[in-house]
Amino acid sequence: MTKIIFMGTPAFAATVLEGIVADGKYEVLAVVTQPDRAVGRKRNIQMTPVKEIALRYQFPIYQPEKLTGSQELAELLTLGADGIVTAAFGQFLPTKLLDSVDFAVNVHASLLPKYRGGAPIHYALINGDERAGVTIMEMVKEMDAGDMIASDSIVIEESDNVGTLFEKLAVVGRDLLLRSLPLYLTGELQPIAQDTSQVTFSPNIQPEEERLDWHKSARQLFNQVRGMYPWPVAHTLWKGERFKIYEAVEVAGTGQVGQVIARTKKELVVATSQGALSLKTVQPAGKPKMSIADFLNGAGRDVAVGDQFGE
Repeated sequence: MTKIIFMGTPAFAATVLEGIVADGKYEVLAVVTQPDRAVGRKRNIQMTPVKEIALRYQFPIYQPEKLTGSQELAELLTLGADGIVTAAFGQFLPTKLLDSVDFAVNVHASLLPKYRGGAPIHYALINGDERAGVTIMEMVKEMDAGDMIASDSIVIEESDNVGTLFEKLAVVGRDLLLRSLPLYLTGELQPIAQDTSQVTFSPNIQPEEERLDWHKSARQLFNQVRGMYPWPVAHTLWKGERFKIYEAVEVAGTGQVGQVIARTKKELVVATSQGALSLKTVQPAGKPKMSIADFLNGAGRDVAVGDQFGE
């Protein structure tokens, strides 16, 4: 049985780990994941989805803040693993660790060489791509630059957002890994180098990128909203305060950009440079997330046609 160390953090990686366990061809010697973090307003400590799976199967767990130079790394080097499998781990792997095993592969949620980096699913949606996918690649010191072992893709549906696409691609990645890894280990599947002329990057979303610019088209803003839902969440300004928009749909309409052009008890439509957005789920400053109908019946009861969102 092939002995592996698994490294990953979010639900995407947890799905891959569960697949590895169910497959039965691999012995998981250890699981490495990010440290538990304080989340939410109450700052409750929350373990990672991968840690939850590791606890269920009683795998040894390592959670170094930084793997390089850590005691955890020293211990991992003594385990005698044949290889390493990573999926959305969130840290670079030290060369010393990569050199200690026969193979190290990563399950990356993009069709490499497109979207190297930490937010490939977000960018696929924000940029309006028609397809999204997963690539299994060899691990090297440079970010997502290893030779490609296998890839697979799915159509991005109009109803997709970051959450739904993460779930779908986790299954794609799990199944692709389980199909391709045995062939790679026997030499039947040979990796190919990435075309460096086609490389693009998808760095983690920065706070300034969450702000909606109503001078963009309705299609661009629709993609931005769903490309940030359920995290980190797009926002605009209303009465000078942050106003989060979780869900919206593209509709017909014209008017001054950022201006309310239609308002009923259950609908609020805002003009863009081309078309309009009908807001569906929002969160005014200091209020909980709510449907647009609840907003218009409460905090937004005074919103009228002609009112302005944004700067």
